[in-house]
Amino acid sequence: MATESLPLAPPIAERHGPIGWMRRNLFATPFDIVLTLLVLVVLVMIVPPLFRWAVLNASWTAVNREQCPVGGACWAIIPSRIHQYLFGLYPVDQYWRIFAGGILLIVGCVPLMLPQMPRKALYGVCFAIAYPFVAGWLFAGGGPLQPTVDSPLWGGLFLTLIISIVGIVASFPIGIVLALGRRSTMPVVKALCVSFIELVRGVPLVTVLFMASVMLPLFFPPGWTIDRVMRALIGVSLFSGAYMAEVIRGGLQAIPKGQFEAADAMGLGYWQKTRLVILPQALRLVIPGIVNSFISLFKDTSLVFIMGLYDLLNIAKLIISGQEWLGHDVESYIFAGFGFWIFCFAMSRYSQRLERKLHTGHKH
Repeated sequence: MATESLPLAPPIAERHGPIGWMRRNLFATPFDIVLTLLVLVVLVMIVPPLFRWAVLNASWTAVNREQCPVGGACWAIIPSRIHQYLFGLYPVDQYWRIFAGGILLIVGCVPLMLPQMPRKALYGVCFAIAYPFVAGWLFAGGGPLQPTVDSPLWGGLFLTLIISIVGIVASFPIGIVLALGRRSTMPVVKALCVSFIELVRGVPLVTVLFMASVMLPLFFPPGWTIDRVMRALIGVSLFSGAYMAEVIRGGLQAIPKGQFEAADAMGLGYWQKTRLVILPQALRLVIPGIVNSFISLFKDTSLVFIMGLYDLLNIAKLIISGQEWLGHDVESYIFAGFGFWIFCFAMSRYSQRLERKLHTGHKH
């Protein structure tokens, strides 16, 4: 008969409470202890001065840079130029057109959120085709009742959202077509898709935007012009579509061969098999990669400065180039960076929610 007594277990608070969490994650090994202490020292050196600069010594009511404190942040630049951060140089008296376009977008997307809506896919395709024309007419104007607003005046968060939303919506079907074409058994189709993907992925986005700005008008008949924003939309959509194709192709390759054989055994044609069996499974598998491409596209919109357009980041740079707020570039860039972070974080959280909903981790 065993006479040894088991060792006493630590208190529940030390195993499951804050103390237990710190022991497991911060002080589990000597290396973890040293690393934790090093991080604490760095935080003590950085956080207090940053807090004094950003909060204690900061100013929110200054009219210009002369009224800003010497040793603190001048956040007054944000409320004084918030309209430019949001809409660029768009005429103030025409802001209602931007709000109308945003309301139409929200109202049009509501039916897509309803789970029981009939023919949702057909409605989504029709809305994606029709809305750009309506929104373009609203934003650009034209006619006696609506004055024209030239695209160089578009800017700020407004332009960033236009380029990113159009790029995301357009690059997704482009990526699907290119991915399917790269896996095609027809040599010509496969060669064209592979050539396009490798050519676009082999150059930076700046080069694509430069080519879209300079060479794209050469393909149109004499006398025809194409808007600067439209050139940026075409360049961004094609560039993102090439990367999206490789992400989707990875999902297609991850589908077991038995799924293809089962679809063939049911007598499904190529397009039926792809639409009903293969693509739904492949897209679920690559949701993180798709969202990662969308986030990268959203941040790459700042490169449209090469075409003379002022997105959120470049309008922040334009604001601090004037004499009124010269020298307060840190505050302006922090605000622009925070705006990018909000949208990127929202997309990341939505993708995680979508993964849990679709059970992409194959949990049983």
